[in-house]
Amino acid sequence: MKQKTYDVIVVGGGAAGLMAAIHAASGGAHTAILDHHEMSGKKILATGNGKCNFTNLMQGESYYRCDTPAFVLHILEQFSAEDAIAFFQNLGVMTRDRQGYCYPRSGQAAAIRNTLLRQTEKLGIEIHNGIGIRKICREEKGFSFDTKSGSFFAARCILATGGMASPKTGSDGSGYIYAKSFGHTVNTPLPALTALMAEANWLKETSGVRADAAIKLYVDGTCVAEDTGEVQMADYGISGIPVFQVSRYAAIALNEQRHVSAAIDFVPEYTEEKLREFLKQQLDTASAEESWKMLLSGVVNEKIAGMLCGQKHLGERKIASIPEAKNRQLLREFAHLLKQVKLPVTGVRGFQFAQVTCGGIPVTELTEQMESDRVAGLYFAGELVDVDGMCGGYNLQWAWSSGAVAGRAAAEKI
Repeated sequence: MKQKTYDVIVVGGGAAGLMAAIHAASGGAHTAILDHHEMSGKKILATGNGKCNFTNLMQGESYYRCDTPAFVLHILEQFSAEDAIAFFQNLGVMTRDRQGYCYPRSGQAAAIRNTLLRQTEKLGIEIHNGIGIRKICREEKGFSFDTKSGSFFAARCILATGGMASPKTGSDGSGYIYAKSFGHTVNTPLPALTALMAEANWLKETSGVRADAAIKLYVDGTCVAEDTGEVQMADYGISGIPVFQVSRYAAIALNEQRHVSAAIDFVPEYTEEKLREFLKQQLDTASAEESWKMLLSGVVNEKIAGMLCGQKHLGERKIASIPEAKNRQLLREFAHLLKQVKLPVTGVRGFQFAQVTCGGIPVTELTEQMESDRVAGLYFAGELVDVDGMCGGYNLQWAWSSGAVAGRAAAEKI
């Protein structure tokens, strides 16, 4: 079979790969995508619960996790959230801004994916799906690709294979193998934006409960991350966006065999003192038939109230049957417990449940055009790089920005 030759070959047909290919082709490069998955852009369909929060107007270092945040900001300066919105609007996607969180107005992630695929077709970008790449080699004038579907060659190569999160969508970690073959370091890939696994005898009792709460993550006794929002209790541990936001720190610490724990504040809008005052007022006016569980159910979900009473071995015991001094002591203890229910973290849910990967190619091994500092003509984009964002459209923005920058730069050097 005759070798197929291009100016730029993008390995990976996800968000970053599609964006890289579009910008390379827009720059005049004859471009192809090699995608081992049968359906390019599949992971896009799952973002934002199918509604695709494709970017966020609130930007800054604090929204991205990276050893060198300034690098991320420089890439974002070259293709910003506003640029992403304009890009999709120019291609016919009407967008909706919900307090900075941007979605396609249709409420369908397919609008973003389908628009990208239509644009690749308009630009004459060839997408080879179901490709099994055996080897990528650097040659004198470019890169050769030995695949199960034949031989390919390109003057420039962009690796945008994704990480290891959501493997069903094609993220199998193959990009790390290619990167290592070119002499790059790979920081240990770990699940991020995922749930925390924990051991506590009350988790089954509260499973399924959703609570507006704050979560703090401790590593060796020091708080390393915290977030507030809807926390979901599960029999295996805790989930929800606030938990996802701190999970990458748990994954890294556990991988380093450090002690990790979490504390849940079920009433974050109250100080412990104010909470104690509120409970005192309820205690002072409680009827003879009321129990502590009934009283606490005015503050938190009934199952949470039952769990807290269980920790004090109270069950349904009536407040009136408990000595006054003991009730005053319980008041202080419940106010404290409501502010910090602690549980040991034993793990994070794996890549099949994670939204993104932390780890990958260090940005210190890349130029500000997303080019390798070790192999000329080799570029990286997206989740393969050791940059992971918070929930809220930040990981897709990184895909758009890094893909656009890599695609432009690759085309310019043809």
